[in-house]
Amino acid sequence: MEYRDKLKEILSPQQIQERVAELGREITRDYQGRTIVVVGILNGAFMFMADLVRAIQVPVQVDFVRLSSYRGVDSSGQVSITKDVELVLKDKDVLVVEDIVDTGLTLQYLKEVLKLHKAASVKICCLIDKKERREVPIEADYVGFDIERGFLVGYGLDYEENYRNLPGVYHLSPGYEPEAFRPSER
Repeated sequence: MEYRDKLKEILSPQQIQERVAELGREITRDYQGRTIVVVGILNGAFMFMADLVRAIQVPVQVDFVRLSSYRGVDSSGQVSITKDVELVLKDKDVLVVEDIVDTGLTLQYLKEVLKLHKAASVKICCLIDKKERREVPIEADYVGFDIERGFLVGYGLDYEENYRNLPGVYHLSPGYEPEAFRPSER
């Protein structure tokens, strides 16, 4: 059975690209005359961020952070930073780009870390805002899509590092074993 048979498309590649272009226009308007440091959260935000920075029409600097809080599909509740930003953020406008805001713990932690860098401003842009499991009161300033339920994969979103390469966003069917997606070793 084809692995895509276990996926239900929620957002088509066209829907995503149209919304990313709209977000780019909104961000361009809001940051007119300024330079933004766009900080992507690895690994999930890389596809969204690549498309988004191309849609932003003001000067952009790019950096990444890597944070960890998930094991498989479950949040551990503990956030740790495994790669910090390398650019100087003091007195700069920072736009954090995240694939999905779920519990909010990762973004809450990152905002505290960025305060230590003394950024002039910190705003959040996410592809998907999913509030069903929100544990802390955090809101994104720019939201691509509100999706209430389900485990999502594709367009950078993963399940155990699989499915990131899919061009759309999909619900992963309950009970689907991702081992079926992995190539067998012969």
